Amino acid sequence: RLWRSLGHHDHQGGFRIDGVTGPDEYSALVDNNVYTNLMAARNMRVAAALAARLPRRAAELGVDDEEIASWREAAETIVRPFDHELRVTPQAEAFTQQRAWDFAGMGPDDYPLLLNFPYYLLYSSQVVKQADLVLALYVCGECFDAEQRARDFEYYERITVRDSSLSASIQAIVAAEVGHLELAYDYFTETALIDLRDLAFNTRDGVHLASLAGAWLVAVSGFGGMRDYGHTLSFAPRLPPALTRLSFGIVYRGRRLRVERRPETARYELLEGSPLELVHDGEALTVAAGA
Repeated sequence: RLWRSLGHHDHQGGFRIDGVTGPDEYSALVDNNVYTNLMAARNMRVAAALAARLPRRAAELGVDDEEIASWREAAETIVRPFDHELRVTPQAEAFTQQRAWDFAGMGPDDYPLLLNFPYYLLYSSQVVKQADLVLALYVCGECFDAEQRARDFEYYERITVRDSSLSASIQAIVAAEVGHLELAYDYFTETALIDLRDLAFNTRDGVHLASLAGAWLVAVSGFGGMRDYGHTLSFAPRLPPALTRLSFGIVYRGRRLRVERRPETARYELLEGSPLELVHDGEALTVAAGA
């Protein structure tokens, strides 16, 4: 209901959500932020499916068939900007048409940019504080094919300055997915060591819990390649040259699973629970106890 009330259908029938700030805090009050729109569409699709599956509870909340249909229509017609000339996804409408930032003219003392430049200049330039469209490539990866993910990552990697500790882990996950394993490892160490080495020069004020949690995400979703987009858990594990072994455990729908990756092998072991179907590098397989 919130998403449906925030957006509107334009004269072409597209469902727009205007005047928002997405994950990137150097872009404010933009129209059709891709991450925001994709997440809104997902929320509305799931809400519609739940309301249809649980009609008694839906009726208690005053949800009728007409409202469910409006959620589905909004989700199906959500606006997703695309720059056909550059063949990249703008993180918001017209983002790729904004002025280029003079990265070559920046020195170490110019960062973080928000302390040295007016927000108007940041808001009207192609400079990204923290992963935004790249975050969408991770959490909504099913909406982009492999070629588009690689092209979008390369575009935004050049203009993302990581003036937030929240960014390195997400950039690492997508870097690993598109094949930049050494870069992913560099971001992995950045997010894991931010407090141990006081990389942001502010650990005296408290630890960066989100960044530290992000290190787990890099290990599992980045180098482990774990995704849960569909009904089947999938993995595409890959190791950067600096690592000789990766091992992690997860609990998934009542099963305990151990995943281990070495340079030449990947191993999936079911420690507890009924057999589990999963996907490894596009190949479906079933893991059972003792196998």
